[in-house]
Amino acid sequence: MYAIVEMAGQQFKVAKDQKVYVHRLQTEEGKKVTFDNVLLLDDGKNITIGAPAIDGAAVEAKVIKHLRGDKVIVFHKKRRKGYRKKNGHRQSLTEIVIESIVAKGAKKATKAASPKKVAPKKEVAAPKVEAPKAKAAAPKKEAAPKKTAAPKTVKADDLKKIEGIGPKIAITLIEAGIATFADLAKAKPAKISEIITEVRGNHVTDTWPAQAKLAANGKWDELKKWQDELDGGKA
Repeated sequence: MYAIVEMAGQQFKVAKDQKVYVHRLQTEEGKKVTFDNVLLLDDGKNITIGAPAIDGAAVEAKVIKHLRGDKVIVFHKKRRKGYRKKNGHRQSLTEIVIESIVAKGAKKATKAASPKKVAPKKEVAAPKVEAPKAKAAAPKKEAAPKKTAAPKTVKADDLKKIEGIGPKIAITLIEAGIATFADLAKAKPAKISEIITEVRGNHVTDTWPAQAKLAANGKWDELKKWQDELDGGKA
């Protein structure tokens, strides 16, 4: 019996007792995890295809350990421009073992319904009582409008220099008002995680403010030495 299931944003063909490497999960080592987005089931006799998922089916697994994949070199070059850029990347992974495949009866996690917004009641204004007419006063001169200073534009730093931050996360942080290393150094890891919650993947933000503080102070050598010891941004 095998199943095709979506795990951590990827689709895998799995069977019982099979070991699989997926994108980093938040589940601790030794704990069990259930994946209920099963797309196909084959029990040896019948094949069931979901639309898109099979209701009641699930794949149960156990987290063995967290690790990092092999280093991948990313090299960019622009002809006749003298531009060359070389980066290394190691993907954060989680090793799991498939314990069982449930065909029916698994309960899917239901999202709590958001409370309905109630429009405020409109207040009925009391009828206006006209005051006795007084002598018309001389029209006052309108004051000239004050000139407002143009908003200052802050140049954004390259937040991708922080271990664990990619292009999509950098754009999301800038849109949320965190555009410089100094801004990131002041932010709390929990607030950062809340801002990037819509970005696919599992991201560890614990060390980002401390890395940004070193970058803001120009301590690049110290930052690079520390990043070589980090695991996807996790100490």
